[in-house]
Amino acid sequence: MNLNELIKKQDELEMQMTAEDEEELVAEGAIIQLVSFVLDDVEYGVDILAVHEILRFPEITRLPNTPNFIIGVINLRGNVIPVVDVRRRFGFPRAKVTDLTRIIVIETNDKLVGLMVDNVHQVVRITQNNVDPPSELIEGVSEKYIWGIGRLKDRLIVILNLANILFLEED
Repeated sequence: MNLNELIKKQDELEMQMTAEDEEELVAEGAIIQLVSFVLDDVEYGVDILAVHEILRFPEITRLPNTPNFIIGVINLRGNVIPVVDVRRRFGFPRAKVTDLTRIIVIETNDKLVGLMVDNVHQVVRITQNNVDPPSELIEGVSEKYIWGIGRLKDRLIVILNLANILFLEED
């Protein structure tokens, strides 16, 4: 059996999976649930268990002498939360804030952090078998920010390592 036949067979098996089977795989940790978002037409994902909530773009208070990727802080029900412009953190140019711009509030290293993204796409379920580690050929960004690359039918989703989004020193 060649590789294409194997991939086709695996896709057919995944389509035949019942809701009970899927719940069992989620309980065993074999399926990862991600909140996906888009930056420059690339889909990224963060573990849904780390996501506290998703906000429309709020009023942000700028702070002096912070790294350029920290755009300020927000007040979320009495908690002051830093907001990271994910585009700037990854070295992309800053984008205009639109009606689709969102803040994904996540918990990392026991702290709440807001991630400013262009557009929250959807909740995605991926089996562990469909997640590959970042390639050793990709140096720099991958080892710092990427936990893995998820394959979902005809899409690739870059799964982020949230621990380094805010707390790794800026280069």
